[in-house]
Amino acid sequence: MLLAGGADGARGADHVGAARAALDRITSLRSRVADMESTRVDTDGLPTADALAPLLPGGAIRAGGTYAVPESVLLAQTMLQAASAAGAWCAVVGVPSFGVEAAAAAGIDLERLVLVPDPGDQWLAVTAALADVAQIVLTRPLGRVVPGDVARLSARLRQRGAALVALGSWPGADVTLRVTESRWSGIGHGHGYLTERRVTVTASGRAGAVRPTSAELLLPAADGSVRAAVPTTAVAAVPVDERVLRPVAVAS
Repeated sequence: MLLAGGADGARGADHVGAARAALDRITSLRSRVADMESTRVDTDGLPTADALAPLLPGGAIRAGGTYAVPESVLLAQTMLQAASAAGAWCAVVGVPSFGVEAAAAAGIDLERLVLVPDPGDQWLAVTAALADVAQIVLTRPLGRVVPGDVARLSARLRQRGAALVALGSWPGADVTLRVTESRWSGIGHGHGYLTERRVTVTASGRAGAVRPTSAELLLPAADGSVRAAVPTTAVAAVPVDERVLRPVAVAS
């Protein structure tokens, strides 16, 4: 469900109008969601992708929790996957690169997905409003977030039983998931196709509240899914330079 479109620099003045229109439509959306509340997932731990469970306290995304995922759109998208498949509403704010086809292929229910790709400087207000509608809100912070805004949004998330996933840094995030190592496979002797990406994802918590832990994931695997990586001991005898391309930079 697309609530607001993008605007180029020449139409920057339209940002506020588009964001306000999105907020109006969110208000009307609330009544629609209320009619479907019987399928709302109301548990302390929201359904979570198996690949992410070892990285999160209690093995699940916590209702009322805040999570930061710097840089990786695919990793952030995976945070929505299981909850959406279980019937939860999800929302994505300020991420125009979020691909609906890839989301659908990952199991995200597009009928319960609200997209606001370009909220302009009203991104925080849109994010807060969508916390009344969706159980997981993925947002890209588009400006400075002050402590008072963080406190008010956190209270709203707790009240509604929703979780926030920030694509970038977020002050006081309960857990930050960061790709700390990455390598692509599929390139042989200077030719071939990239098939899958093996990454190390490290989870850390605010002020050391969560002991750092890491897991190896395929992000993505050759079939496009995200899952835990199989230990490489069985292929250790094969020279790494014949199996793996290590890129200078990776677009997530």
